[in-house]
Amino acid sequence: MERRTHWWNGSWGRLGRRDVYLYQDGGQWRVEARRGGAEGGSTWSEHPDRDTATDRVRDLLTGPGRWRELG
Repeated sequence: MERRTHWWNGSWGRLGRRDVYLYQDGGQWRVEARRGGAEGGSTWSEHPDRDTATDRVRDLLTGPGRWRELG
């Protein structure tokens, strides 16, 4: 599985930090929504193509914070 992109909401600390990752795994695309930093929990969704995965990322980035792409 290869990470393609990472977004962060600009908040530090376990309570406010949110990260969204886009991964490609063969022909599948996966989105990870992580809360609370490295020690926090994650939810995953699988998508058949990049377009539907990107739609999911856009939905997640509408949450509070000053989202920025980290790479």
